[in-house]
Amino acid sequence: MKIVSLQQELQQNSYPGRGIVLGCSADGKYAVAAYFIMGRSENSRNRVFVQDGVGIRTQAFDPSKMVDPSLIIYAPVRVLGAYTIVTNGDQTDTVYELMRGGKTFEESLRTREFEPDAPNYTPRISGIIDQTNHGFSYALSILKSADGNPVSCQRYTFSYSNPLAGQGHFIHTYEGDGNPLPSFSGEPQKVAIEGDIDAFAQMLWDSLNEENKVSLFVRYIDKVTGETETRIINKNQ
Repeated sequence: MKIVSLQQELQQNSYPGRGIVLGCSADGKYAVAAYFIMGRSENSRNRVFVQDGVGIRTQAFDPSKMVDPSLIIYAPVRVLGAYTIVTNGDQTDTVYELMRGGKTFEESLRTREFEPDAPNYTPRISGIIDQTNHGFSYALSILKSADGNPVSCQRYTFSYSNPLAGQGHFIHTYEGDGNPLPSFSGEPQKVAIEGDIDAFAQMLWDSLNEENKVSLFVRYIDKVTGETETRIINKNQ
């Protein structure tokens, strides 16, 4: 699989929805995680990312305008020891709790399926960075309907051991805009990860569609010390 430009992929897609990027920094020193959300409705756009301990959560920017919090208020990022969990919904909590009880990432997600938001049946996308035993690997998962048919849930997990410097993988919820929204298909895209955390975060934010982008989270995790640097950018200020 060839490496594609993350900047170009985002610029060419007005509505990838929610997206996760995991990988290794260009200098090889950091595990990299990024998560962004977009929105078409006023309710979806009425959000910000806020710190929640070592993780983050979504929060209504204007609580008086919040209509239905069920699928838009959740913790996208939680940390369980040497694991960093990133998802596009409340399955973050499912993975966290079941892994804490001894289940694996993949086993935890077998208890969940796509979102109940007919007719889109938005995929649940999830990622995990594993730095146990001073190592580094990551995995990405998608739980999706059978091409829009909710009778069947299709579960895919993609695992990457010893990631190469300057490379990562990108998965998102939608192929593009539409009605209903077409779900992501195929393997996560192999993308280049370039620059320090500020340059990478700014590239991502600038590449997202101006009208639809809502919030962005980026974290660089030192592979040796485990120390983290985090950037959060919200359209609503």
